[in-house]
Amino acid sequence: MKPRVLVVDDDAGVRYTLREVLEGAGLDVEEARDGEEAWERLRADPDPPALVVTDLRMPRSGGMELLRRVQTLPGPPRVVMITAHGSERQAVEAMKAGACDYFRKPFDIDELLVAVRRSVEAVRLRLDNERLAGELNLSKSLVFSSPALARLAVLVSRVGPRDVTVLLTGESGTGKERVAEAIVRASPRRDAPFVRFNCAALTPELAEAELFGHARGAFTGAVRARPGLFREADGGTLLLDEVGELDAATQGKLLRVLQEGEVRPLGEDRPRKLDVRILAATHRDLKEEVARGRFREDLFYRLNVVHLHVPPLRERPEDVPTLLRHFLARAGERFGVGPLREPPGLLGRVLAYDWPGNVRELEHAIESLVALSPEGELDLSLLPGAPNAGDPASPSGARLGLKQRVEALERAHGNRSEAARLLGIGRVTLHDKLRKYGLGRGEDEGEGREM
Repeated sequence: MKPRVLVVDDDAGVRYTLREVLEGAGLDVEEARDGEEAWERLRADPDPPALVVTDLRMPRSGGMELLRRVQTLPGPPRVVMITAHGSERQAVEAMKAGACDYFRKPFDIDELLVAVRRSVEAVRLRLDNERLAGELNLSKSLVFSSPALARLAVLVSRVGPRDVTVLLTGESGTGKERVAEAIVRASPRRDAPFVRFNCAALTPELAEAELFGHARGAFTGAVRARPGLFREADGGTLLLDEVGELDAATQGKLLRVLQEGEVRPLGEDRPRKLDVRILAATHRDLKEEVARGRFREDLFYRLNVVHLHVPPLRERPEDVPTLLRHFLARAGERFGVGPLREPPGLLGRVLAYDWPGNVRELEHAIESLVALSPEGELDLSLLPGAPNAGDPASPSGARLGLKQRVEALERAHGNRSEAARLLGIGRVTLHDKLRKYGLGRGEDEGEGREM
């Protein structure tokens, strides 16, 4: 993929000349007529160009204003300034503001190309380092090998150090909370409190008290004061998980806290100043929720400063083999069955299922597979999507109630080994359960039937 350069100049002739020169040097060139158009392009581009070559004086917005704006971007491109009206003072000012080079028109093509190549190479090295650091950071929270999550890792490494609000979206079970952990690890607040709150876990009344705190006696049952999660996170980070579940009243109070940077606990008259970075996560489409009147538009824009989307597992099948082996190894260690051999057909079965519950569903399925399979082998019929999944006679013991378990024993004519096979559990486990619930005839009775 060719390195990209954005050329910004109000003179079409200069843009044409620069395009010819830069494309001849093997670069992919885009154009903008002034700083305002360039900024709109850069701000909307999740993967910005490596370099911006810009004129100093242009209508609407000039090169210096564009340079200052570029520095606010995560992973900003390098900037080369060109002008026909420059002075030494302006050159010094541009370099102090972050420009990597400064040329006066008419410029020497060869000198410009040297500066451009130097800048592009510097950006390439920075991106390589950023990618490696980002993947290392995110891999502490998530197991992955897909390009989609590698790109997300880079974005996390860029946004982590910048103290901005981040909205994480994605289906349930994709790992949004784990991405939030990686953002905190990459931030200057990594050693400060990291507080998590599930907005769907409490009633509106309790959610307000939990978030903002309350004085003693503020409501029935408030036998002692609580500082609230915002104050507990002061100086650190607060993750609002499932933020789309907040009721309208709590949304309004949350918006006021974000706008004013202070919180007023229930039952107190004096607000308290806060310094909290907000991360929000939701499985809902908040734009759609806004359109339907279920989520405040002003709160949405407060939360959606930087938007990171965690793709579902079906959109990153490259991660499935890596996750499968990771979960198999972990489940084998957890249940004390040692290293497990991956049977033929397991990967194909796992890849064929679309995993609507995403990584969480896959993890639980593998745990269930290891826990319920007969010792020494994995019973693939226990996996979701198997032909006999959900059949009371199948080995899907996790789905069977006590009645079905007894029926399985009866179908096996008292043969506990056969019953254990039907239920997908070990014979010793079945024997323990029969004794616990008084369903067996004693430890030594009927064992001859199993021979």
